[in-house]
Amino acid sequence: MSRAIASLPAQGWVGKDARRRRVRRPARAAAVPLAFLLPVLVFAVLFFVYPLAKNVQVSLQDYNLSSLYTGAAPYVGLRNYTHLWHDPVFRTAVGNTIEFTLLSIFFQLTIGLGLAVFFVRNFPLNALLRSLLLVPWLLPLVVSGTVFRWMLDTNNGIVNRILLDLHLVGTPVPWLTGYHTAMAGVLICNIWIGIPFNMVILYGGLQTIPAELYEASALDGAGGLRQFWSITLPMLRPVLTVVSTLGLIYTLKVFDVIWVLTKGGPANATQNLTTYGYQLSFGGLSRFGAGAAVGNVLIVVSLVLSLIYLRSRRSEGEGR
Repeated sequence: MSRAIASLPAQGWVGKDARRRRVRRPARAAAVPLAFLLPVLVFAVLFFVYPLAKNVQVSLQDYNLSSLYTGAAPYVGLRNYTHLWHDPVFRTAVGNTIEFTLLSIFFQLTIGLGLAVFFVRNFPLNALLRSLLLVPWLLPLVVSGTVFRWMLDTNNGIVNRILLDLHLVGTPVPWLTGYHTAMAGVLICNIWIGIPFNMVILYGGLQTIPAELYEASALDGAGGLRQFWSITLPMLRPVLTVVSTLGLIYTLKVFDVIWVLTKGGPANATQNLTTYGYQLSFGGLSRFGAGAAVGNVLIVVSLVLSLIYLRSRRSEGEGR
């Protein structure tokens, strides 16, 4: 009896230790996922959250070249944004950005869809030709811009040489130096770059359309054009939404092509928000606060488009 009583405290301590271990195990189990997420969180904070917060801070300051040496950058509130609103160059850049984006998306989507419909049929060298059409998408943008700058050169470009030899024009066209033609030259290059992306995505979407739909419509007497409008486009609507939204987000922030070809000129004819923001900050003006404000405008627009994209994807998922 005395031995049993003597063993009771020891059993009580064992029970307490077991409860402590049970409490520690859930804590350790919760810490394991956090340990795996920690590198991603650190990366996101260092390279996304901090630069974004710093950009917002700079846009609210009178940050110029002297601020880099003195560290003095007084807060001016929304003055940089109000100055942009009344800046005629900024309004020109906004208009050029809208024109450049809409025309690029329209022609990239239209030509890409036409090529996707063409390549969906089986014919010799189909795969080889599709692979060659991916070259513009694989090349660095600086390389593509440099090639087009040579091709569209007013005096020595191959494009003007062909047009003159075919007697389609009487004098060389100033593709990149004329106020009314520079935007067309930049658009030609950007459209050429974006066509492969649209073609590949839309080609994949066409592969998912059942062939039985076309066979049944052919038995009902529907021609190719009727099948395209009644079957192909409705079935491709989700893919078209994804491609157009991603294309909008990408085209809004195009910088390399425009900077290599025209640097926003001549006379701001091809100036968009990205090139204008760069010139404000690093093009000799050293208005870092105003440049940051332009960057924030682009971020807000891209965020809105991203939300629209995510909303459309969610609606498609609910519809299924």
